[in-house]
Amino acid sequence: MKASTFVYPWDINGDPEAPGMIAALGVQQVTLAAAYHSTRALTPRHPRHRIVTAEHAAVLYPADGRWQGRALRPYPAGDWAPGNAFGEAAAALTAAGLEVHTWVVLAHNSRLGADHPDTSVVNAYGDRYPWAPCIAQPATRAYLVELAAEAAARPGARGTELESLGWYGLQHLHAHDKTGGVPLGDAGMYLMALCFCPTCKEGYGARGLDADELAAAVRAALEPLWQGTVADEGWAGVEKLLGESNAAATRAWRDETARTLQETAVRAVRQAAPDNFQILLHADPVTHHVGANPGVDPEHILSVADGVVVPCAAGPALLTPFAEQGREGAVIAANFGVVSGMGGSPGTLASDAARARELGATEIRLYHAGLASDGDLVAVREALAAL
Repeated sequence: MKASTFVYPWDINGDPEAPGMIAALGVQQVTLAAAYHSTRALTPRHPRHRIVTAEHAAVLYPADGRWQGRALRPYPAGDWAPGNAFGEAAAALTAAGLEVHTWVVLAHNSRLGADHPDTSVVNAYGDRYPWAPCIAQPATRAYLVELAAEAAARPGARGTELESLGWYGLQHLHAHDKTGGVPLGDAGMYLMALCFCPTCKEGYGARGLDADELAAAVRAALEPLWQGTVADEGWAGVEKLLGESNAAATRAWRDETARTLQETAVRAVRQAAPDNFQILLHADPVTHHVGANPGVDPEHILSVADGVVVPCAAGPALLTPFAEQGREGAVIAANFGVVSGMGGSPGTLASDAARARELGATEIRLYHAGLASDGDLVAVREALAAL
């Protein structure tokens, strides 16, 4: 199975040993961040630093002139990824014999929400989610499509992985996050993800819903959860809380909005990229799910993109709906955490990958070589050798 590991440019740049170390793991590919959200990251082996603080979402290369005159535009990185940090790292990794693909984070940008609050998702209580751009708004959609095209097709890249190309919701590890006190469950998280910005209100109206009445219904549906009631899981839980017709109408609006954005973004990347450029989406096979791996319809997304990267931290079951499509040549990559301090299991990688292959995985992804300890990387190397 082809294996790729995620890395940041700051894991590579300034450390001449890093490319060879990654190649020695047994991976054939590196998924290298080109556009990324704010983060604080450990660099346990770097000769110059141990902690990198990326203060805001940024592109990790010099943006071109397409953004001139636009209100919504990508932000340049600060000293954590100066200049063409992506290009420098990509060249070093390529020289080590590794195939480089871009890692592009899209609808997840707290800086955009802070500077342009009207672009953010607004929940049924009127609270804005500055980390979550509303993907229904025309200006935001145009920005995301253009960013996808620019950040994905970087010189030297052989493909891309588009993360957060869909709806984002409450699930976000914000600074000193304090949102876990009430177990909202899958259904509650969906209700908290519903957007009531002006564009989404119009979208609900086009599907026969009064947006103000819907917001009131969402608040009423959530009230028992705030008091400790545990909602039924899955879509059945949403229907029970909100009512079948209301739930169906919201999902129709959101599914169409995400689906058309994904189609448009992939088409823009194909137009910008060279021939045989691979385009994958980080994805969940349940369409109402939100976040870094937004929900998609498996049949549809495999007709649009070349494949998917599927989260497997909780096991490989999410691979099955994609594999069942039987789409010849589609990439179905199982994404495993290999940083034990962050909940990953590098010691079981060989067996986990074998099980994923049985369920239809064609490749694996390893999160994340730059963050992992030396011991974790030894386990990864042994597992890939066994595979």
